[in-house]
Amino acid sequence: MFFTKFFTDKIKEFLPELIAAVVVFIVGRFLIKLLLKAIDKALEKKNSDKTVRRFIQSSCRVIMLIFLTVICLSIIGVPMTSIIAALSAAGLAIGLALKDSLSNVAGGFIILFTKPLKYGDYVKINNEEGIVEGITILYTILRTFDKKVVYIPNGVAIKSSIVNMSKDKCRYMIQCFQISYEDDFHKAIQIIKGVLMNLDYVVKEPDAPRVAGNAHNTNSFEIIVKYWVPVDKYLFAKSDLLEQITDAFRVNGITIPVNQVDLNVPKGITVSSR
Repeated sequence: MFFTKFFTDKIKEFLPELIAAVVVFIVGRFLIKLLLKAIDKALEKKNSDKTVRRFIQSSCRVIMLIFLTVICLSIIGVPMTSIIAALSAAGLAIGLALKDSLSNVAGGFIILFTKPLKYGDYVKINNEEGIVEGITILYTILRTFDKKVVYIPNGVAIKSSIVNMSKDKCRYMIQCFQISYEDDFHKAIQIIKGVLMNLDYVVKEPDAPRVAGNAHNTNSFEIIVKYWVPVDKYLFAKSDLLEQITDAFRVNGITIPVNQVDLNVPKGITVSSR
């Protein structure tokens, strides 16, 4: 009975502080959401890059949640000196255990301030290609064209080569086409130039498309095509030009060769069709 009464009395003494801490935590979470929205609107009015806004929101959310947790612990009677000591010890332990995560945080700040990429850019990082959807405190997020979401640790991103295909408005395309040696390669070159000039997405100025002979292959004469296209047409252009030129070759009687093998059979040897 003594122990039951003792614990009952302690719970009654502790209950008001516990309820107050829970209420403060719930209200605090609500206020944090409002503050994050206000921060985002303020950054949006200043025309801040969307990548910067998301990174700042991610960092502010973590900081405010830690601050709210400290307030709640102090309400239930945990001494502030104990909280600070616990946070210091936890910070040291977490820092040693999660050194890779800390490098990701540092990597996020480096990406944010050096700006090798931004929201909406088409990039290649660590052999992953996609459109940048955001940079959080730990990850750079890419969405690939087959709708996969790739989370690349910021520490890995800054240690890898970052290929940004969206820095310039246009990209340089190089394609090769094969024709038969029996066909007139001058005519084939003119056909390709005509196709290029009729395509709206091919940049005509200041650098006009270039078409020229490139190599003598075993069974074909190779023609190389070099041209500029807008970044947003890059993936479409290669396949579309291939189709357009293939159709133009067929209409104009230009042969697209296939590999051929000449088989010489010595006299006296019969070759079966089976």
